[in-house]
Amino acid sequence: MEQTHTSHNGTTTTPGAQPRVLVVEDDPTIVDAIAVRLRAEGFLVQTAGDGPSAVDTAEAWQPDLLILDIMLPGFDGLEVCRRVQAQRPVPVLMLTARDDETDMLVGLGVGADDYMTKPFSMRELAARVHVLLRRMERAALAATTPRSGSLRLGELEIDHAQRRVRVRGEDVHLTPTEFDLLVCLASTPRAVLSREQLLAEVWDWADASGTRTVDSHIKALRRKIGAERIRTVHGVGYALETPTP
Repeated sequence: MEQTHTSHNGTTTTPGAQPRVLVVEDDPTIVDAIAVRLRAEGFLVQTAGDGPSAVDTAEAWQPDLLILDIMLPGFDGLEVCRRVQAQRPVPVLMLTARDDETDMLVGLGVGADDYMTKPFSMRELAARVHVLLRRMERAALAATTPRSGSLRLGELEIDHAQRRVRVRGEDVHLTPTEFDLLVCLASTPRAVLSREQLLAEVWDWADASGTRTVDSHIKALRRKIGAERIRTVHGVGYALETPTP
């Protein structure tokens, strides 16, 4: 049996190891379709149909990624996300039956990295899973060869080496996606980056259909670092504001 090693951030680091995906969904038709597609993509897949079994399976199996429906028996996907993230950091792709921004923001707030609204294409879901896992691989690599130093923009401090953010000296918990989004904006302070640029840089997507994802992550990021720090340029994109000299 192939040996795998899990890094401090919960990612599997064995070269060539098949990523493990736990699919948590109570609709048998949807869960079967997702499992078939992901297995065809080369993933190891396990499934759970309710909140308690999802948490138990995540603890026992140590998946590399969760696909998590919000509406579940037992307790909902938001509570699953909280409990799993309390055990170990793991990327989470949330599924919601409603195109409800509140659900999306709450999901991002409890540690989800991305979301999709039903109905969705299996092709896009598989693509997003690949993107999330690639980002975690890059984060693990960055942890071994980190950028040195910190970037300070007024009361906002970004520590690249530790992937930590502080506002007025207080630590702010960001998901891996939120951190990468902030770093992207901070790389060119005050410059406006389009949604398409952010999607390409942070999510590795060339398809502009994902711009709603950018908007929701920006809103979640604003809630954590302060709404005044990110300026919206309507019809274009976003810019990170910095204090005037």
